Amino acid sequence: MDLGIAGKWALVGGASKGLGWGCARALALEGVNVVMVARGAEVLEAAAKELRFEAMVEAAAGWKTPQIITVAVDITTEAGREAIWNVAGGPGKNYDIVVTNAGGPPPGDFRDWDREAWIKAIDGNMLTPIELIKATVDGMAARGFGRIVNITSSAVKAPIDVLGLSNGARSGLTGFVAGASRSKIAGQGVTINNLLPGKFDTDRIRATLPAMAQKQGKTVEEMRAIQQAQIPAGRYGNPQEFGAICAFLCSQHAAYMTGQNVLADGGAYPGTY
Repeated sequence: MDLGIAGKWALVGGASKGLGWGCARALALEGVNVVMVARGAEVLEAAAKELRFEAMVEAAAGWKTPQIITVAVDITTEAGREAIWNVAGGPGKNYDIVVTNAGGPPPGDFRDWDREAWIKAIDGNMLTPIELIKATVDGMAARGFGRIVNITSSAVKAPIDVLGLSNGARSGLTGFVAGASRSKIAGQGVTINNLLPGKFDTDRIRATLPAMAQKQGKTVEEMRAIQQAQIPAGRYGNPQEFGAICAFLCSQHAAYMTGQNVLADGGAYPGTY
């Protein structure tokens, strides 16, 4: 299926690995020009190099080779965002697609989190996506096309006790999007949706497994097996299939979807709604 977005510009956060990389890859392979953002310059450039090669192969089969630009900054800071808007060869703030994604806060016991920990979580997982939306949404509306996808978490629907920082910050973003997505921009070709990952085989899950294993008196390997057995699909997801869902939400075909929380968890969430 042609998603109808070749030649457009996308900004993807946390794009050097994991789910952010999966989204950047899926968009680039659809012919979208991608600005990849992450903190670590070396890992980011290696990911971009791999993606440039893959996109070039796709281009040989008929696609126009997209531009892939890297910006190694902390997107949660004002200086980092300014660097993105001013990167050489980029579109300034005139993005057609924005995929917000920042590393989740660490797991732990809520009794141990002070105000600084909460502010950091809210800044990274709520306020930063809002700042990116504010900077780009009016331009999208003026051009008559825009897609914003916020990578949040399945914990928004089914909170995880050791991820309280994430539960709180991401739920705040979800409430904001519920209102903003239904404002007048909905009639101007701009959609805002949240993509909620369940358990995917990324560094994030490898970081949270030890805390969960310790809490239940299990080894990490036992905890992994328990988790996978609880997923109807019988496995963790992978970044490539997550990216494919993201690319669809960014496509011309998803124009009638806005303000939604799209859950990708292999059937793990047990609720009807």
